Amino acid sequence: MPTITTHLSIIRHAWAEEITATGDDFSRPLTRKGRRRFARFIDRLVTGGLGIDLIATSPLVRARETAEILAAHVGGEPRIEVVDALAPGSDWQALVDWTIHGDAGRVAWVGHAPCVGRLVALSIGDGAAAIRMPKGAVASIRLDDGPGQPGELEWLATADLFDE
Repeated sequence: MPTITTHLSIIRHAWAEEITATGDDFSRPLTRKGRRRFARFIDRLVTGGLGIDLIATSPLVRARETAEILAAHVGGEPRIEVVDALAPGSDWQALVDWTIHGDAGRVAWVGHAPCVGRLVALSIGDGAAAIRMPKGAVASIRLDDGPGQPGELEWLATADLFDE
């Protein structure tokens, strides 16, 4: 039985308030400027063909808010699920299992640095690679053999590419 190609987008949360503004790391929201900047960035990526059917997000506020912006701008009303495996420290195998059970062709994982860089590296089959993911960055990975098997990094984009 052939495997259906999965397109995986791994996203670092957008720009958030400093920890001193909230007192704890879990509840740091995105800044107003960070929300606007990420929304504009996603709009540009959607124009270039980005599509998402299912979104997994870390339970931390800034990641959940990033996932909500993503869902609002990609169209098609993708489902958002809070997945503890995307919290800082991330659990690769749990994310692979979640993605397989999610049964969607275009999936996004929204999480935190440095974990998202490690997740990109693992997704392309080189867990030792160092992949820098600035705030709001999106990596697109084509998984021809399905989640958990090495894929191909199609592109990695940062908002800096589109800032005017």
